[in-house]
Amino acid sequence: MDDADEIAAFHARCSDLMRALLQELARTPDQPRPFPAIEDALGWPRRRIASVLGGVFTVRTREFGGRRPYHFHDERQSASGRWELWVDPEQAEAIRAAGS
Repeated sequence: MDDADEIAAFHARCSDLMRALLQELARTPDQPRPFPAIEDALGWPRRRIASVLGGVFTVRTREFGGRRPYHFHDERQSASGRWELWVDPEQAEAIRAAGS
């Protein structure tokens, strides 16, 4: 997902936890981070991200054609060997604008 209006619409439709996750990812664009590092930055317990992503799945698939306002690497694709998330600079800008 790279359209700023679509990212803003996603931001408006998702939970407060998903918005917090997006804001944290926008803080460090173009830096893939494993789930535990992101959870630590947010002060969340382990596996919270998995729960948050699962909770937004229906909205993401039904309303946004499965598109994500973030990038995802599974353990086979990532440098850390763990699942990683990040946003690119354009997504980060749109997320910050949607949150203000």
